[in-house]
Amino acid sequence: MAEKVDRLTRVNTLIRQEIARYFEKDILAPAHMLVSVTEVRSSVDLRNATVMVSIFGGSPAERSEVMQEISHRRVDIQRALARVLSFKHTPVLNFEQDRRRELGDRVLEMLGGVEPEAR
Repeated sequence: MAEKVDRLTRVNTLIRQEIARYFEKDILAPAHMLVSVTEVRSSVDLRNATVMVSIFGGSPAERSEVMQEISHRRVDIQRALARVLSFKHTPVLNFEQDRRRELGDRVLEMLGGVEPEAR
């Protein structure tokens, strides 16, 4: 069982790296924005993979446009993965925006407004 988990971790890392390379070359984000692949979670059978994408900078509308472009290019990204990876099946990719950083910033902002307890 540990061997499957280790293999899945390596596969997820490899997919994340290849998608990040694709983004560097082919995703047209405005110059003031950064698109980053933060995590890939593949199913055990490698038929499906969820790709978490973090977008820094820009307005919410601009970030939404970038996510739409990524979703629109899903098949092209899968095709590029298939050329590089020698898997029996290329996973079907599902892209989701990673909002963990935004949520963390919001929590820190909320905590910053809390007065320290008097001792």
